[in-house]
Amino acid sequence: MSFLSHLNPAPSFPSYTGPYKVGTTDVEIPAAELPSPSPTPDPSLSTVSFRIFYPCETPTKTAKPVYWLPDPQQEYLGANLPFLRILSYTTIPVIPNAKLLQANTKTKRWPVMVFSHGLGGTKNAYSHLLGSLSSHGVVVIAADHRDGSAPLSLVRKAPGSKPRAVEYKSISHSQTPEVEKARDDQLKIRLWELGLIHEALLKIDRGEPLMNTLAEKSPESMGDLAMFSSALDVHRQGSISWSGHSFGAATVVQLVKSVFYPSSKGAPSSYKPLFHPSASSQIAHQITPTSPISLLDLWCMPLLSKSTRWLNTQPLPCYAPDGPGGKNVVAILSEAFFKWGNNLNQTKRTISEDPSLDKPSMQKHAAPYIFYPVSSAHLSQSDFGILFPWLTRKAFKAEDPARTLRLNTRAILEVMRRNGVEVADTSAIDMEENTADGRVPGGQIGQM
Repeated sequence: MSFLSHLNPAPSFPSYTGPYKVGTTDVEIPAAELPSPSPTPDPSLSTVSFRIFYPCETPTKTAKPVYWLPDPQQEYLGANLPFLRILSYTTIPVIPNAKLLQANTKTKRWPVMVFSHGLGGTKNAYSHLLGSLSSHGVVVIAADHRDGSAPLSLVRKAPGSKPRAVEYKSISHSQTPEVEKARDDQLKIRLWELGLIHEALLKIDRGEPLMNTLAEKSPESMGDLAMFSSALDVHRQGSISWSGHSFGAATVVQLVKSVFYPSSKGAPSSYKPLFHPSASSQIAHQITPTSPISLLDLWCMPLLSKSTRWLNTQPLPCYAPDGPGGKNVVAILSEAFFKWGNNLNQTKRTISEDPSLDKPSMQKHAAPYIFYPVSSAHLSQSDFGILFPWLTRKAFKAEDPARTLRLNTRAILEVMRRNGVEVADTSAIDMEENTADGRVPGGQIGQM
């Protein structure tokens, strides 16, 4: 760290530890341009938005900075509280719209992960974890949910048009019928958005023209999305990894189960699906027992709604007769969530082979991975731990947030490797080992 960096009061991020530089581009596509696998839950949501983190070529000239607070910053500052004005100067160690690096995998395509943020999160709120994964050879899609779970979301109908704000919805954490209904409504939007993002990825890889209202080049053409044509491993069954934090982790669980159990045969009359794509839909082709899943601080309460409780008693797709068991599932908890007894027990049930049991029995299939970094808080799973280490240390007794994210990156990558996903070797920094060449082939996730 340079002397001048000590004089800069703005919070900053450490460099990514993988072997690749990381590029990023913002995407917002009109929903009308994408086939919807499930009925639209809110017609006012006319677009779907996400940020892409990807391995990129080293630029030949200095790139302009990418700020952690998106434009327009004043609106986001108002949503994130004025005292966070210092974040106006915080940048992410990524290169905007850099040229995609050619994949060196056997398929010549990059593996893809779709990530769902939690309450109070945004498509930028997990930039360090997602950028770290990209630096190891993963194209990560960070969803920008417009369900009222973000401090602020903006919907732009057309390039240059005045955006419509979707503000945060303050909803109780109590388990009441009113709260269950509100969370169900949010999940309907989130699942629909993930379905559209999946459709967008298929079109982007096929090189089909899409309007990107956030493109720096001509938004009416593929613009910065053209470089992803024929470069994404999104067509093979089970090739896309699904990940999320807190409410986002619950969203992922709800997504893969809703797709895998399209029929409500045997379900009680109280069961009301939140997302019901047809069996012939593209996403039904994609999500299979082999789909890798990583769940960070899974918040289970949204899964316990009376209208969807039946689905929560069904096992994850990996436990199907032809599935691998839990070997493609990792649950990463903060120490705070590990000590939250009720949620921990529900998490164990959710990732077990029989969630209908009050206490998981001895597994017949391979068990899932579950672990927690010591001295970590819920916010340690996101960028906030790095941006405000003094706050998480004082309020939650969390230590070394950068190390927590390195451990999380290491675990997610290792589970992907063990399931045949080609990613770069874990760095010696992440492995906390010193070697002559600075890299450790394969890496280990250790005891979980």
